[in-house]
Amino acid sequence: MNKLLVATVAGLALVSASASAISISGQAGEKYTNLSVGFGQDSAGLTMNGNYTHNDDDGDTAGLGLGLNVPLGPFMGTVGGRAVYLNPKDGDEGYALAVGGGLSWQIFDSVSVFGDYYYSPDSLSSGVKNYQEASAGARWTIMRPITVEAGYRYIGLDGKDGDRDNAIADGPYVGVSAGF
Repeated sequence: MNKLLVATVAGLALVSASASAISISGQAGEKYTNLSVGFGQDSAGLTMNGNYTHNDDDGDTAGLGLGLNVPLGPFMGTVGGRAVYLNPKDGDEGYALAVGGGLSWQIFDSVSVFGDYYYSPDSLSSGVKNYQEASAGARWTIMRPITVEAGYRYIGLDGKDGDRDNAIADGPYVGVSAGF
C-alpha cells in the first residue's frame, strides 16, 4: 500500500513539474490583507500553495495547501486539502485540516473567473468549532507576468467554549500577482 501511494505521488509530481509556474500575489480588502505563493496553480497536475491572512480586529491565519488540478473541458477543477494555523483575536490558537476544492474557467486568453471552498469540522480542528474558507472572483492578465484580480473572500472561525466567532476575511478585495 505504501509503495503504491509513494509511486502515485511521485507520478503526479513528475506530470505537474513540466508545466508548473510559481506565482506570488497580494490582496487587500477593507479590513484584511492576504499574501500568497503558489506552485503549479494554472496547469494540470499537482499544485501547492501557502498564504498568510491578517485582520487587525479578528486575528491571523497561515496555511499550506496541496491539491490536484484536473482539466474538465474548458474548466480546471481542483481537489485538495489545507493545513491552517489559526490565531484568532478572541480565542485559542489552533489548527484546522480543511478539505475542499475549486473551479476556474478561462473565458479568454487573458480573463478567467474562479471560485473555491474549504471546510474543516470540529473533529479536524482545534480551538474552533469549524473553519471555512471561500473565495470567488475574476482575473485579468494585463501582460505576462502581471495579473490583476478582484473578488470576494470569506475566512470564518466559529468560536468554541464561549469564544466569539471571528471573520478573518469577509468582503470584496483587489489584488495583483506575478507568475514566473
